[in-house]
Amino acid sequence: MYDVSTRKRAIALLSQGRSLNSVSRETGISRAAIRSWQDRLEPLPRMAAPLPDPPSDRVSYSYLLGLYLGDGCISPHPRGGHYLRIACADAWPGLIDACEAAVRTISPAHTAYRVQAVGYVSVVGYYPHWPRLFPQHGPGKKHQRRIVLEPWQQAIVNEHPWEFIRGLIHSDGCRIINWTEKTVRGERKRYEYPRYFFTNLSGDIRGLFTDTLDKLGVEWTYCTRNGIPFNISVARKASVTLMDTHVGPKY
Repeated sequence: MYDVSTRKRAIALLSQGRSLNSVSRETGISRAAIRSWQDRLEPLPRMAAPLPDPPSDRVSYSYLLGLYLGDGCISPHPRGGHYLRIACADAWPGLIDACEAAVRTISPAHTAYRVQAVGYVSVVGYYPHWPRLFPQHGPGKKHQRRIVLEPWQQAIVNEHPWEFIRGLIHSDGCRIINWTEKTVRGERKRYEYPRYFFTNLSGDIRGLFTDTLDKLGVEWTYCTRNGIPFNISVARKASVTLMDTHVGPKY
């Protein structure tokens, strides 16, 4: 694509009586291009790529949305379009596989690849319109700006809430075994119990997590860090059983 000033220079050389061959040799521009500029100097508008509809695979999208809100980012390609990147720890190969499958499913090109870094893998997909599929994209860090779901995104989360919760846990959560000691009839005993945690600096993203848990009947509490409620805990037995049934530990 030649700019207008380049086109004007080529036409000016022609107006001096130069031949198409000589102008082409001097400028390195094809004769056909220079000939076409004699009729139209301004570049023709480029055809825009079609804008995407909401994803048809709503289950995979709900899961990928959770991953994106936790550990994802969108960055521009130098020549146009965008990359979606989801960071996945090396410790969870099953998570990496599930993330790649979700990116391949949602990407219209059905492609994804992995980039190894120290301690983690970035699952990457290229697509011109990722920001339209994830309109939470914007300048700066997620916890420093407003994060709100579009109505069509909320509708998908309402249809497939467990996939959304699973994506959030797989990105910024974990299942651990807590323990405590109690004295029973003079004997000190150790008790262990499972617990889920979700940690995110964004109050908006934590709110999306807890609002969805409320709709699913999962009880949760805040665990503060230096007085700041970054952590969400799910520890009650019935709620942990629900989480185990629909989410489970990372693998």
